Amino acid sequence: MEWFLRADTVEHKLALMVFAILLFAGVMGAILFGVDRLRRVPLWVIVGGFLGPTFLLLLVGLVYPALSTIRGSFYDRNGSEFVGLDNYVTVFTEDNFQTVLLNTVLWVVLVPLVTTVFGLVYAYLVDRTRFESLAKALVFLPMAISMVGAGVIWKFVYEFRPDQPGVNQIGLLNQLLVLVGIDPQQFLLDAPSNTLYLIVVMIWIQAGFAMTVLSAAIKAIPDDIVEAARLDGVGGVQMFRYVTVPSIRPALVVVITTVAIVTLKVFDVVRTMTGGNFGTSVVANEFYTQAFRQFNFGLGAALAVLLFVLVIPIIAYNVRQLRLSEDVR
Repeated sequence: MEWFLRADTVEHKLALMVFAILLFAGVMGAILFGVDRLRRVPLWVIVGGFLGPTFLLLLVGLVYPALSTIRGSFYDRNGSEFVGLDNYVTVFTEDNFQTVLLNTVLWVVLVPLVTTVFGLVYAYLVDRTRFESLAKALVFLPMAISMVGAGVIWKFVYEFRPDQPGVNQIGLLNQLLVLVGIDPQQFLLDAPSNTLYLIVVMIWIQAGFAMTVLSAAIKAIPDDIVEAARLDGVGGVQMFRYVTVPSIRPALVVVITTVAIVTLKVFDVVRTMTGGNFGTSVVANEFYTQAFRQFNFGLGAALAVLLFVLVIPIIAYNVRQLRLSEDVR
C-alpha cells in the first residue's frame, strides 16, 4: 500500500501511471468482454461494471482528497497537532487575509456582472448585422489564449518605467498617457486600483464566452414572439428589456454562475501579473502561497475548504434555476 501512496522519484511516478493505465484498460476490457460473451447477466452486474471504475476514480481522485483537505484544515502547519478552528479564525481576523477575502468578493461581484452585461449588449447589437461573424470573432479570440498568456500580454500593457529623459515606455497604456501629456502610472503597484486592472484582464478573457452563449440564446428566441412584440409597437430598448432579456433568462443564469465559479478559482492572472503582492491576492492564490511557499499546510487547507464552500451555493443556485427552466418548458 505504501508503494501506491508515496511516489518520491520520477521512475516511481511513471510506474504508478503505467500501472493505472494498464489497470483501467484491463478492467474495461474485462467488462466489454463479459458484456459481449456472457448471456443472462444480471442488470446490476452490467451497471456496476460500467459505473464501478468511474465511482472508484471519483472516490480516489476527488472524495478522498477533499476529506483529507478538510481534516488538514484543523491541524497546524505541519499536520501534526490538532488546532481546531484556529486556521479559520486566522483567515477571518488577520488584516492580510481580510484583504484577500475582500479582493475575492470584488472579483466575484464585478467580473460576472460586467462580463455578462458586455456580452449581452454586444451580442444583441451585432446580431444579424453584416459583419456579425467578424465582430464576434474579435471578442472571442481571447478565449483561445491561456490565462497565463493573457496575464503576460496585459503585464506588458500595464508596464511602467520611470518618467525620465531618454527612457521610453514599453507599456501600451503608459505610452498612450505620455503621448497625451499625462505622467505614466504604476498600474500594478498602487492598491486598491491594481485589483481593478487585474479584473479587466479576466473580463477580457471571459467576454467571448458570455457573448457566444447569449448570442445563441438570442437567436433561439422564437420569431413569433418577436413579431408579436413588434405588432404591439414594441421596439428598440423596450424590445431588449421586455422580450430579449426575459426570453434568455436561463442562459443569463448559466453565464453568470459559470463565470462566477471560474472567477472564484482565479489564480493564473494574479500569479502571473503580481504574484499576489501589492494587495492583489485572492483566495486561490493565497492557498497556493500558504501551502507551497510558506509550507503552512493547515492554513492552506483552510483556504481551500473556504474556496470549496464558496463555490457550493453558486452551483446549487445554477442547478435549481436549470430545473425551474426545464419545468417551464
